[in-house]
Amino acid sequence: MSRREDIASALRSVRDRLDAACRAAGRDPAAVAMLPVTKFFPVSDVHILYELGCREFGESREPEASTKVAEFRTTGASPDEVRWHMIGRLQRNKVKSVVRWADVVHSADSSRLVDTLDAAVADSIEAGGRTRRLDVLLQVSLDADPARGGVPVAELAALADRVESAPSLNFRGLMAVPPLDSDPARAFEQLAAVHADLLRTHPRATELSAGMTGDLEAAVAHGSTCVRVGTALLGSRPIASK
Repeated sequence: MSRREDIASALRSVRDRLDAACRAAGRDPAAVAMLPVTKFFPVSDVHILYELGCREFGESREPEASTKVAEFRTTGASPDEVRWHMIGRLQRNKVKSVVRWADVVHSADSSRLVDTLDAAVADSIEAGGRTRRLDVLLQVSLDADPARGGVPVAELAALADRVESAPSLNFRGLMAVPPLDSDPARAFEQLAAVHADLLRTHPRATELSAGMTGDLEAAVAHGSTCVRVGTALLGSRPIASK
C-alpha cells in the first residue's frame, strides 16, 4: 500500500478504538479529541493527515517543529485552520521559537516557564508574530520524578493561579503521562481526581490531555478530553532522536 493508504487505514482504526472507548465509558465521542503526534515524522505525513481531515497536530522538539510548521504553511493552508500543539518538555530558552508556531502548550510546569511564556507571547503579539493568546495546560507529575517533568500535585493550585492571571495566556487544563511501569488506569484515576479538585477553583480549565497509543482506553475511561496518538497512526519513528 501507499503511505497515504497506510495512514488512512491507521486513522480509521484509531478512530474506531476511540469511539469504542467512549461508548464503553458512556461518553460522547465528540467530547474526546484525537491529536495526531507528528514529531519525528516528515511534513509529507502532516499533509496526508490534513488531506484526511485532521486539523490539529502535536510536536515536541525544536527546531524540528518550527521548520515543519513553516514548510507546511507554504502550501496555502490558513494558519487559522490548523492548530499546533507543543506536547513535549519545554526549555525556557526555546520559548521564543515555540510561541511563533504553537497554539497550545501542554507542558508548562513551573512559574519561571509560565512567566517566560507570558512575556514571549506578549512580545510576539506586539511584533505581529501572532494574533492571539496562547492556550496553556499544566503538566502534572504523578510520581514526583523531576526528570520526567511536571508540577507536583501539592504545587498545582499556586501555579494554576499564576497561569490564570497571566495576561497573554489562557489556562485550559491539565496534562499528564503515567509513571514508568505503572498501571495507567490507576494513574489516570489519580489525574481525574486532581482535575476535579482543580475545576472547583478554575472551572474553565476543562481540558484533560491524557492517553497515548497504548493506554487511550484507560484515559478515556477517566475523563481525558484529548488523546495524543503517534505510533498507532504513523508507525515507529523514522528519524533517530537527537
